[in-house]
Amino acid sequence: MSELAPSAHHSHAADAVVEGGELDCGGGLLLLIRRSIDPLPLGGLLEVRSSESSVELELPAWCRMTGNQLVSWTKNGRERSFLVSKGPFSARAPSPAAPREVPAPPPALERPIADRRAQPVAPIEPLSVMGIGSWPRPRWMVRALHEFIEGRMGEAEFHACADDAVRLALAAQERAGVAVASDGEQRRDSYVSFVGSRLDHCQLIPLTDLLPMVDDPDKLAAEFARLDVPAKDVRHPAILGRIARTRPLATHELDFARANTRLPLKVALPGPYLLSRILFLECLSEKTYASREELAVDIVAVLRAELAELLEHGATLVQFDEPVLTEVVFGGEKHGTSFMCGALSSRGSAGRELAFARELLDAVVQGVPRERVAVHVCRGNWTPDERAALHGDYRPLLEYLSQVRVGTCLLELCTPRAGELDVLRALPADKRVGVGAVNQKSATVESVDDIVAHARHAIDVLGRERVLLVPDCGFATFADNPVSSAEIAEAKLKALVEAARRLSD
Repeated sequence: MSELAPSAHHSHAADAVVEGGELDCGGGLLLLIRRSIDPLPLGGLLEVRSSESSVELELPAWCRMTGNQLVSWTKNGRERSFLVSKGPFSARAPSPAAPREVPAPPPALERPIADRRAQPVAPIEPLSVMGIGSWPRPRWMVRALHEFIEGRMGEAEFHACADDAVRLALAAQERAGVAVASDGEQRRDSYVSFVGSRLDHCQLIPLTDLLPMVDDPDKLAAEFARLDVPAKDVRHPAILGRIARTRPLATHELDFARANTRLPLKVALPGPYLLSRILFLECLSEKTYASREELAVDIVAVLRAELAELLEHGATLVQFDEPVLTEVVFGGEKHGTSFMCGALSSRGSAGRELAFARELLDAVVQGVPRERVAVHVCRGNWTPDERAALHGDYRPLLEYLSQVRVGTCLLELCTPRAGELDVLRALPADKRVGVGAVNQKSATVESVDDIVAHARHAIDVLGRERVLLVPDCGFATFADNPVSSAEIAEAKLKALVEAARRLSD
């Protein structure tokens, strides 16, 4: 039972009301609460009405975990009413919430995939330097992300902020001298969960909201603490119905970046296997999809449509992020819930999962020129603490990397956690490798001499024509938890560019 005794009535008026009916916290009630409480100002009051007895215990626990406050609750037979303050409660009435801008429904995408043709682009030269994707966001951009996601900032104002942040990220990459740039993922709360704000029937919720929905919330909370995961800030997409793409995931990002730089552009997307892991939460997704495999059919359709449009709009390279593959092979025998790169769902045996991952990405890129698509693999990038990330070389992933139908593998190879680069001799001769040559988690900028030595080793193993130079991963995979500053990120890219120049002389 709640530690707070029920009252005869509430002493304060609610700013918004949720009709929970018989939903329990793990069955969708928290999603309704999150949708209603986010737009409220701090101190705003939400009334939650419920006829489900378990909510008496679960809702106060949720309030404690999320920093909200249960002000009072009432009970009349089976009917319960809970008054929840967003953040600490103050008896002083809060200012009313600003009206939330409700965008018009996005128009359906006009042309079928078969009618789209990739725009020709210049090939990427050997030893080209590029980032992996994310760039540290200014503090004001992080605030804008939170306000937009929580419904306290309109879409037009948000994109105006993001446009400025993208211009800064592009300018930094231009100063560094990269051959291929990205928009720095400034509009995304993370490299993967952002799809929750772009896909139909998806919603972003804080990780803390998931704790009451899993079998062992204390165990998962302990794992968040062990892995240095900011669970209150990191958001996770939750499925509310069959997912669909009636607006682009990233083509709008590409279009703005193309208008603001002459550099070739790369766009990173979450890979289909990663999305199958992050979107299929048994406590929520199984109400819509019978299995992860069924969900994956819709994921492939979404990504195929996005890929076709990105190439049509002139993306030089489209990268699919599949870092969770390392959790498959290095995560030990534990097949339960894991945070690895944001993927919380359980998995099966390593062999089955790798085959499934290859089948999914092959289905997404079928018919696309291999030189225009890439896969990125690392061992975790949510904290600078190297002890929290996985260890192991690429041997268990060689079959996947060799057979998947992409032309480039962008790999974490600077940190000792990634093992010996020589393992990659087994890759087919038609695979290019983006060689991780700086550690984005380290505050120390690698010397050009060290980068040159690392790159020469890669050239000895792979051949000059197959080597590109990249950081091990993005500089700010999660908006709220960047692993680098913009200044250090720019300095590391400059060092890569200078090393590439020396190697080309």
